Amino acid sequence: MSASVAATSSPFLPIPPARDIPLTFTASLKSWWYAGEKQGAAAEERLLRRLPFFVPEKMPTSTAGDSPVIARTERMALATPKHYLNTLSIKSTNKAPNAPPPAVVLHGYGAGLGFFFRNYPDLATWAGHRGTDVHALDWLGMGRSARVPFHVKAKRDDVASRVREAESFFVDSLEEWRDKMGLDKMTLIGHSLGAYFSVAYALRYPARVNKLILLSPAGVTRDPNNLTMPSRELTDTGDSASSASCAAARKQESRTMRLVTYLWEEGWSPFQLVRSSLFWGPMLIGKYSSRRFSALTEDETRDMHEYILNITLAKGSGEYCISHILAPFAHARMPLVDRISALKMPITFAYGEHDWMDPVGGLQSLQQLREAGNHFGRMFVIPGAGHHRAPFSYLDNPRAVNDLLTQELDSTDKQR
Repeated sequence: MSASVAATSSPFLPIPPARDIPLTFTASLKSWWYAGEKQGAAAEERLLRRLPFFVPEKMPTSTAGDSPVIARTERMALATPKHYLNTLSIKSTNKAPNAPPPAVVLHGYGAGLGFFFRNYPDLATWAGHRGTDVHALDWLGMGRSARVPFHVKAKRDDVASRVREAESFFVDSLEEWRDKMGLDKMTLIGHSLGAYFSVAYALRYPARVNKLILLSPAGVTRDPNNLTMPSRELTDTGDSASSASCAAARKQESRTMRLVTYLWEEGWSPFQLVRSSLFWGPMLIGKYSSRRFSALTEDETRDMHEYILNITLAKGSGEYCISHILAPFAHARMPLVDRISALKMPITFAYGEHDWMDPVGGLQSLQQLREAGNHFGRMFVIPGAGHHRAPFSYLDNPRAVNDLLTQELDSTDKQR
């Protein structure tokens, strides 16, 4: 069903359909001109209106009918003025007295809660069946949360202080959000950098975490090459270069790597480069959207592009954490494998067979946990899968991820 048909058949006020992915400079210029907070809100709502239990802002909950869950979005204000976290709450309409702790879905670097629109239906089914809630939020400074200034005061050579300051920006705002929401404990479902921050939160607030489910977690392994090899997460183009091409480009690649390293250490982010391209930005984002979300329908791909476009072109903020958390080419400055043994709660790692993130880090982490007395960890590797592509991706093949998530949400007690 197209976005325009869905809008007219809905009991809610219609939303104009998303623009086509720009293929010309003129179309790119128009997309750039119209991008902004209002368009970002509409793009997010287009994705969420696919959920039959979603109720837009200012609409009565009765519009959801007799659904066992109701989903709404809100801006959860934090103590600091103009700080807020954009939140999607999927709440059970019949709370169970013995309900498990709510699940909280946490996106990765530069993403947002809209990325999981194909996972929410199964998570909502779980929530309705168990009489509990599911929440998803945009990290502070990302998605549609407040784009507040991001600063790290520590000196460049004080790695521990840099990492702690950068982590605190996200971890402390998540803790404040938890308190405002009135949650005692949470099961954190984190993807990529969201999984990294989930572990960082659990290390600082262990009493508030029921379980960790880490999907393709970033920042786990140590760098075996001392930054000599770039991560595929930064360099992958989806194509395999020939050996001859690689040999011919080796000299240029060395120069490129030095430039990337310099920009990284100076605090540049990939999204800053896109914004710097101005009118060409929507076309660049369109190339990414068309390639990464090729398994989605045409309408879904267009809606995802519009969503990514608006959160990417928004004011830079939390994205600048990346050079403090990760060294150039995506290995953590303070790897989780060296820190995770302090955790006592159940932890599940999940990777794709062809994941950018190294599953060895998960195995090493499980070994560290067991040596420290935590035998509540396990790991899954999904055959044929990658970091954002089928079947592991929560977008390309949600069934594999949804089955894993509901299984893990229900198995916490058994895991213990």
